[in-house]
Amino acid sequence: MPDIRPTAGSGALVLNATYEPLCVVSVRRAAILVLSAKAVCVADGEGILHSARNALPVPSVVRLTRYVRVPYRTHVGLSRRAVFARDGWRCAYCRGPAETIDHVFPRSRGGRHAWENVVAACARCNHTKGDKTPAELGWRLHHLPAAPKGAAWRVLGHRAPDPRWADWLDLREPEPEAA
Repeated sequence: MPDIRPTAGSGALVLNATYEPLCVVSVRRAAILVLSAKAVCVADGEGILHSARNALPVPSVVRLTRYVRVPYRTHVGLSRRAVFARDGWRCAYCRGPAETIDHVFPRSRGGRHAWENVVAACARCNHTKGDKTPAELGWRLHHLPAAPKGAAWRVLGHRAPDPRWADWLDLREPEPEAA
């Protein structure tokens, strides 16, 4: 068995036979897929995996040899970490470092807990805003909150992608929208 220790980028992107991104697996699982001929290595990571008889470059991206049909969820799950990742860990009001999440239209006044109503905020702005809407305070959002889209969010969720995966994931920067 190869000696596989977790590294900084200890995940590997798995592509379907059609080069469609499917998921992220551990380097160990990716190496097993390659060694069992269920996948081929498309891009190498850093380092080499050694066993008693073989040496294998650490796989960063692997492609399955057979097509796998996967029904995708149509939405990305809403979580605190995902909101921070969507907003770039910046406050939606002052662009300072985000520490909390805030409901643009307060829940106490009928606001929903949905992607379109939740933003990352710093503690100061969140406390100052309290139970008011940004319009009542004369504030404006730097970006309209919306549910994240694209293969990267569906596959990675809130995880930071490895830069070597950019060719297979749609990692374009979102265009800024003003309220």
